[in-house]
Amino acid sequence: MGKAMKINKLVGSLSYHLNTIGGSRVEDEAVIGRLLDRNITAITNDSREVVPGSLFFCIAGAKSDGHDYAAGALQKGAAALVVQRDLDLSGAGVPAAGQAGESDPVIIRVEDSRLAMAVISAVFYGNPAEEMKVIGVTGTKGKTTTTYMVKSILEAAGIRTGLVGTIETLYETEKGEVRIPASNTTPESIVLQKTFRDMADSGVKAVVMEVSSQALMLHRTAGFVFDLGIFTNLSPDHIGPNEHSDFEDYLHCKSLLFSQCRVGIVNGDDPYCERILEGHTCEVESFGLGEKNDLRAKNLSLIHTPGELGVEFDTEGVLSLHAHVPAPGRFSVYNALCAIAVCRHFSVAESDICDALRKIHVRGRIEMVKVSDDFTLMIDYAHNAMALESLLKTLREYESGRLVCLFGCGGERSLSRRYEMGEVSGRLADFTIITSDNPRSEDPDKIIADIVKGLEPTGGTYVSIADRKEAIRYAILNGRPGDIIVLAGKGHEDYQEINGKKYPMDERVLIREILEEEGMNKH
Repeated sequence: MGKAMKINKLVGSLSYHLNTIGGSRVEDEAVIGRLLDRNITAITNDSREVVPGSLFFCIAGAKSDGHDYAAGALQKGAAALVVQRDLDLSGAGVPAAGQAGESDPVIIRVEDSRLAMAVISAVFYGNPAEEMKVIGVTGTKGKTTTTYMVKSILEAAGIRTGLVGTIETLYETEKGEVRIPASNTTPESIVLQKTFRDMADSGVKAVVMEVSSQALMLHRTAGFVFDLGIFTNLSPDHIGPNEHSDFEDYLHCKSLLFSQCRVGIVNGDDPYCERILEGHTCEVESFGLGEKNDLRAKNLSLIHTPGELGVEFDTEGVLSLHAHVPAPGRFSVYNALCAIAVCRHFSVAESDICDALRKIHVRGRIEMVKVSDDFTLMIDYAHNAMALESLLKTLREYESGRLVCLFGCGGERSLSRRYEMGEVSGRLADFTIITSDNPRSEDPDKIIADIVKGLEPTGGTYVSIADRKEAIRYAILNGRPGDIIVLAGKGHEDYQEINGKKYPMDERVLIREILEEEGMNKH
């Protein structure tokens, strides 16, 4: 599948889907009658990828409009266009309506070309989601960690599992592991369906994926049904230009997952849980700490050993086991509970669940890096005030030595983020090291000065070191017994963006270099 397909089959499937969900339609479907034998050999929404026989989707994006490239796509040999508004293509040699001949390209008019792209993509690649169990995880926080937990547990049980998320797309083939760095939390529908096809052909039996609110809003996951839809939690985020107009829109888009899955598994303790489920069409299960939940955690205890902050708990309700998770805090309990609730549907043995959770390691998400037996150092992606506050409050629960927070802020982003992150670190950390993140075209010292404006009113103690490697060196060399040191903001990223160029910069590599340079690499 995905090599060639009759255009009438693609459009027929699109019409059926749109008629089923209601409200949309293929407006010019009658034109397909003369094209029953025409093959579509490729589909794309990138005019640079058009080859003879392609179906080109004209997508109106935030930065460019695919309709502007329609004529060029036809000149490169596109056999058909999917559009959502009228176009004058006479300059590309396309006859007026009613005058087209059998060799002329077909123009398929729809109300929403993104939705049409998702549905046609699924059909073009042979509906690969139907050959696997697909798990979609949505929420503000915890998506990435939860997906890795689920993958680890299922793999431990012998179920070949693919992952699609913020960090990467990851799956095994007969030839080895495939890792594709992510550009979006959830890929565009064409990329997603092709990935599903590759996974299914490689023997993948389950896929766990992050589903962003943007993906739901832009129909990237339309055209198939999730076997399991997961809700982790909700708090205000992604509100602004080219994202969501307000919190209500953000919440609504998250809720769409539960009209596109067979079983919904939700955080029953979250205050927005009931609203997320408004209009749901799926069966519902819940997890959490509250007694009303189907799967509950109890007997929580914190673990603090050299190089590790973690948590232990027992579960009750639909499943009883004892879990040890090498990640700190209550949110780690929720992430693990969610993963347990998912894997229960795959009849995974309790021993496999517990063993996989004990070994969980997620790049850039509360990632412990062993530097010393005296203090704990970790890397985390917390790159806004909300995430940083949640992380620092969690680490405060461990009542150890100092809590040291190292972070910077990205250039060409909201000034308020700088003030807010400075305020959070000044208030919650015992010591702050302000450094550079991705300055982009801005002066790092100017960004640091903005952070200081938010931090100084708190009375918090800080130092500014613009060079991130030197800032990390300072943190390590000045670590005290019992300290918890957090390198925040970069997480899984392995680059630093300066003046429009990305330079390699992985904090794990920086730490190794520092330990070698300082003669501390015995650990």
